[in-house]
Amino acid sequence: MSLQSLALIENWPVPTAAAAVVRADGAVLGSHGPTGHRFPLASVTKPLAAYAVLVAYEEGAIELDEPAGPAGATVRHLLAHTSGLAFDEHRAMSAPGERRLYSNAGFEVLGDHVAKATDIPFPEYLRQAVLAPLGMTATTLDGSPAKDGVSTVDDLVRFAAEVQAPRLLDPRTVAEAMTVQYPGTKGVLPGYGHQNPNDWGLGFEIRDSKSPHWTGTTSSPGTFGHFGQSGTFLWIDPTAGLACVALTDRAFGPWAIEAWTPFTDAVLTEIRG
Repeated sequence: MSLQSLALIENWPVPTAAAAVVRADGAVLGSHGPTGHRFPLASVTKPLAAYAVLVAYEEGAIELDEPAGPAGATVRHLLAHTSGLAFDEHRAMSAPGERRLYSNAGFEVLGDHVAKATDIPFPEYLRQAVLAPLGMTATTLDGSPAKDGVSTVDDLVRFAAEVQAPRLLDPRTVAEAMTVQYPGTKGVLPGYGHQNPNDWGLGFEIRDSKSPHWTGTTSSPGTFGHFGQSGTFLWIDPTAGLACVALTDRAFGPWAIEAWTPFTDAVLTEIRG
């Protein structure tokens, strides 16, 4: 089955783009563009890193509610961007649990925390825990667990299928990851402004009733995922029963805000139709 809606990426003002839609059973409903091309993921790295953190939790190496990061913060706070850490600096801006402060530094602390607990460098732990078991051979983490992943649409489709029908994690753990942590917390969604509430799960951003938002106007409130400043996104819509990956090599900006929402709406309309 091919999806005509995916061809909309041809109109995006980007040098290179690829996209695909996948169901929970791993069936790819359609793809477009060079799906084997390796793109920098930017913050789409975070869901991959979070999944590895959750594997470490299930293996007993760490606990979600153990101390990590600034005073009073836990692994859970770091995953949910409520540790109080600044965006790109290892300094506390607020008390844990008070505000949703989106933080790359928080994910770097997470990576260090897991590396110390497992005695395995975090990029290697990610490879062993998530990438290798899913056959994501074209994916690497070349630095920060917040933003330095490189991958392909083909690999991320495998990850998106896993999240929808988990084999590496207990489904209850994944359900927790897509459940709002610290409900009612407000904050800024990068690129989209102040959101009240700014709902987030464990490493995954949750759509709920946010407006404006990078997913579609017809995306279900339960839609969750992440986008990256390198012009990349991955969303999973549990109501529609599918996930979509789109990777580009142009930095996020007004072009993406204009292009992504109608693209997602077109994909959902075509599949529902």
